[in-house]
Amino acid sequence: MERNNATSRRLQAVANHTSVPSPPKEKNTLLLVLPDGGKVDAALAKNPEDPNEIILNGSVVVLYTISESQDFALDVTSVGTRYQGATAHVPKYKLLTLAAPKIPTGRTKDVSIADFWVAIYALFTLYHTQEHIPIAFTSFPNAEEIKEYLITTGLGRLYPTSELSVKKSLLTKEITFLSRATFWQGAGTTGYHRRSWLLNPKPTFPSVQSCTRNEKVIAIHPLRPSKPHPGEVLYRRWCSAVNQMLEITYFDLEGVHDGTKALGGGLSRHMVAFHKWHNDERVNTAWGERGSLETHREYVEQLIADPHVLPCMLSWDGELMGYVEIVYVKEDHVAPHYPSDVVPGDWERGIHVLVGESKFLGGGRSEIWLRSLLHYIFLADPRTDRVVGEPNEENKAIIKVALNAGFHVQTVFDFPYKRSALVLNPREKFFKLCRLW
Repeated sequence: MERNNATSRRLQAVANHTSVPSPPKEKNTLLLVLPDGGKVDAALAKNPEDPNEIILNGSVVVLYTISESQDFALDVTSVGTRYQGATAHVPKYKLLTLAAPKIPTGRTKDVSIADFWVAIYALFTLYHTQEHIPIAFTSFPNAEEIKEYLITTGLGRLYPTSELSVKKSLLTKEITFLSRATFWQGAGTTGYHRRSWLLNPKPTFPSVQSCTRNEKVIAIHPLRPSKPHPGEVLYRRWCSAVNQMLEITYFDLEGVHDGTKALGGGLSRHMVAFHKWHNDERVNTAWGERGSLETHREYVEQLIADPHVLPCMLSWDGELMGYVEIVYVKEDHVAPHYPSDVVPGDWERGIHVLVGESKFLGGGRSEIWLRSLLHYIFLADPRTDRVVGEPNEENKAIIKVALNAGFHVQTVFDFPYKRSALVLNPREKFFKLCRLW
């Protein structure tokens, strides 16, 4: 044991003597907090040729340098045509060369898939306006493992080749394009690590026919999955624009999660907030659900018993701020109001939302939590190709928020109690434009 310790000390001394001093860096900048609480920082180099560092909980996980002379575009539609490599309209992005961190002996170490995903998260936080990030590897012992992970999961793609093109360039051989759209769709998370925004991801529920018949609708639709547990956190994401964590939590009527039930009863935290908000004049003007505690409890009980509705609470850093009902559209009363040329999908979802706490109004927060809500819905089931809203047509403020979050107004229609704008947000558009930062 003493011999091994002595050997380790000698190796460390050699490494300390021969190592090159680290290039000067800017002060570490907090980029994001992971859903599991891990903190991700960036130490950006002062000189362009020096490496930048991505740091997880105080330890460097990946280094990268930014090329000043090489930039690339993923111009897939031009491959095999005379425009290949000559397009000017497809954005070009600077090449990032990634390296693994070194251990005390001076050797580089493998980077785990979970840590590499964190590095991708950091890069798309830093470069959130880019559709793709072209990367190459150097001094990366398990580069082949990471490349296979990227290609297999869809997180990355190689530059497409054509049968007409036999020339193999650096572009086709060495560069992988990280995809912003697939990253935010959760590629490379489930089955690989537990650091994603869905805290308890579920397998895709099988499709089997069911039926709903009530006073509002008669519809054939797929059988819906069972509900989450009371108080279960469904989604958690750090929102860099406000430096706070947004959570979406399934409604806890009885206080199972917050301990109210275990203490012998009383009102759950969720029920207290729900009752308070609906008796606020601002909220009541929009929702018209002012009432007694008994009335509100019965309202929530009906939603919990309804397979097509998911009542949830929204919070910033654990402080409750809003409420949402996520519905399956096909058996919802909005479905008959779709135009004849727009058909509700089997897994299409709709939302009814309110901000209960006035201090969380304004400041761009509404667009942030709305995009996050859409993100959760699209992650929860890959078959959900569209999300619908039906705000009051006179509520120009919320319609503006919806438009800024990627919705478009499809039509206007009348419920018995209001005139609504039918606003739609397709999956492809949401992830193509992707404003999640």
